[in-house]
Amino acid sequence: VQLQASGGGLVQAGGSLRLSCAASRRTFSNNGVGWFRQPPGKEREFVAAISWRGGTTYYAESVKGRFTISRDNAKNAVYLQMNSLKPDDTAVYYCAAARGSAAVVVISEYNYWGQGTQVTVSS
Repeated sequence: VQLQASGGGLVQAGGSLRLSCAASRRTFSNNGVGWFRQPPGKEREFVAAISWRGGTTYYAESVKGRFTISRDNAKNAVYLQMNSLKPDDTAVYYCAAARGSAAVVVISEYNYWGQGTQVTVSS
């Protein structure tokens, strides 16, 4: 079971990035998927989640209206479009597959994790 997050980088405040999470078919089969982030010196926190069919999404208040989570099950991929980035968005971003098919915000409900991709937003 493998998850691969990519698309991070260095961007100026106000800019955009699109993160991708690719997985083996088995990993994403019938699973909700979430994005989490871990800012420097802080604990990992929830960012966004999407249900297996894509019909339900949740966002952290801090990213609502700026980030959009989506998925393409035919490609076994989940995306996080990040717009209007702020320095506070600087973190390592992780994608994870949930135990079930629902979109969930609780970190303990995720049992497969990718290796993370660094996002740095300069002021």
